Amino acid sequence: MEELYDQYRALLFTLAYQLTGSAADAEDVVQDVFFKVCYVPPERLDKPKAYLCKMVTNRCLDLQKSARKKREVYVGPWLPEPIRTSETDTLETVVRRELLSYAMLVLLERLTPAERAVFVLREALAFSYSEIAELLGRQETNCRKLISRARSKMELSESDTVEAEEVEWEWVNQFLTSLEHGNVDDVLSLLTEDVVLVSDGGGKVIAVARPVQTREKVAQFITGALEGLQPFYQEKLHLEPVSLNGETGIVLRAGDETAAAIFIQFRRGKFAGIYIVRNPDKLTRV
Repeated sequence: MEELYDQYRALLFTLAYQLTGSAADAEDVVQDVFFKVCYVPPERLDKPKAYLCKMVTNRCLDLQKSARKKREVYVGPWLPEPIRTSETDTLETVVRRELLSYAMLVLLERLTPAERAVFVLREALAFSYSEIAELLGRQETNCRKLISRARSKMELSESDTVEAEEVEWEWVNQFLTSLEHGNVDDVLSLLTEDVVLVSDGGGKVIAVARPVQTREKVAQFITGALEGLQPFYQEKLHLEPVSLNGETGIVLRAGDETAAAIFIQFRRGKFAGIYIVRNPDKLTRV
């Protein structure tokens, strides 16, 4: 059992996290699955990867039913929980390699639990359609239809990539400098025309109640955000670039307190999406 845990823990966490959008739920699912596996006869574990992935997927599908109800009464937009990643951590390296981009995780919320399961198993973990069909107890043709339907809901073409487009640190540093100096024109030059900003406070801290759209409105909002938030913190707010979910991210801190985790969606040399997680319950791993 210890060997199974060491070998498959990272894979199962990655699967559960992308199916739920919650690192806390993913950890609980993995622990629960390994606890139950202790009582599974050894002969049923001749294909441990498939067996464990099936258990995790089924557990996550059950969780998603209740999660969808909770999100109907969630205050403001709901964003996935961020994960701090490091180049030196072996577990995180595995997780990062098999993670969909954060922007893609946001889009997954448009899908039904079944569509989401097929999409993650196929696009993130590279399972074959026959393997997915066996895991979910469905026909292979049905799984292909679910993938097609999922891509349509997410407005993805067959050529669209599901990995994050890499953001150069120099771009992020330029962005941070412009924000800290309140330079609206410099920020405008870094944004696409159709940029969208989404903020998740969960009703516990100040956050934008609805997505902010258009380049001008996003630029005006984020250049004034630091000044607007400062009165709520005793120490001076500062921005620092970090690795989040295997991507170039930004953390807003006041001393040792984390005020926000910020993801940037990069598209053809400009910022196309900005996702700001402020709900303190989602910042424990940042």
